[in-house]
Amino acid sequence: MVERKIDVARVQSALRRSRVVALLGPRQCGKTTLARQLVPARSLNYFDLEDPGSLARLSQPDIALRSLKGFVVIDEIQRRPDLFPLLRVLSDRKPLPARFLILGSASPALLRQSSETLAGRLETVLLEGFRLADIGAAAQGRHWLRGGFPLAYTARSETDSLTWRRQFIQTFLERDIPQLGLAIPAVALRRFWTMLAHYHGQTWNGAELARALAVGESTVRRYVDLLTGVFMVRQLSPWFENLSKRQVKAPRIYVRDSGLLHALLGIGNRRELESHPKVGASWEGYAVEEVLKALQPDEAYYWATHQGAELDLLLFKRGRRIGVECKRMDAPRLTPSMRVALADLKLDELLVVYPGTESYPLADNVRVVPLPQLANAK
Repeated sequence: MVERKIDVARVQSALRRSRVVALLGPRQCGKTTLARQLVPARSLNYFDLEDPGSLARLSQPDIALRSLKGFVVIDEIQRRPDLFPLLRVLSDRKPLPARFLILGSASPALLRQSSETLAGRLETVLLEGFRLADIGAAAQGRHWLRGGFPLAYTARSETDSLTWRRQFIQTFLERDIPQLGLAIPAVALRRFWTMLAHYHGQTWNGAELARALAVGESTVRRYVDLLTGVFMVRQLSPWFENLSKRQVKAPRIYVRDSGLLHALLGIGNRRELESHPKVGASWEGYAVEEVLKALQPDEAYYWATHQGAELDLLLFKRGRRIGVECKRMDAPRLTPSMRVALADLKLDELLVVYPGTESYPLADNVRVVPLPQLANAK
């Protein structure tokens, strides 16, 4: 079993601060396993709303929940939105006998309901798949190929892993999306998602995708917003500086899990990945996700100008400006684009992340850092 000490600590800290904590993320990312490290599944304080026994216990929810003390877990809470008003009442008690950890598959509807009913009482923690820090630097290649979903990463073979990811995509489109109340044909969304994988790491071009799919731009905008809302896609917003240069103003698109990206691209093993035209973009997206998980910035953007200067990540954290460039090469060097970013964006620090093993300086405030080293940053 892979220990997820970082995520367990994040949830425990949130529960100390907040009366109700929502642990959200896509199906099969490990929410239930993590919650059971805090509250055993057989405990009276654990409710799984896909379990008939738990549903029966919650037939009278006020009676079932009011007497509980300590941490209380309610899994798949989007199946019982009627519980939110009761949670508001129970979380307002003084003294507070219980704190609630609610789990939900990534759902915009869940986010809206909880934020409206539990305003001022709720803290949200996003859980994705395994992070590189969970599994160690030696597993970087496997992690990049298979992605972070636990069952994909721990599969016995590359074939088994790819099969699991393909089944996950199919189930997600055919079952999970309709459960959100969205009437989008699975075939159409699958085709769009696959096309989006080929745009991974590029600037959003809705008009081009709309023409390829023979639909309107508003339709492809709705599709990408949906996949973003369920944590399958990241839209990295552009940063605008008050400069004389013309700057790119469209978001950059990434498939968040590298394993799902590879499944959508038809990549089944490391050999196919290394020879694929998207190998550089794939590693960049993988590194971007790991950097964001590790550094937990207050805000994150990318930056690019029409003259060719760009920065993969511009992070704002505790009043500092941190630039990040992701380079899949043996020995990154200082480039003209990096110099422009340093000067124009007034960066406090520029990190050049690569898959190697040695850290070294490139210039003042510019440092080359191995991805595993950064992934373990505190």
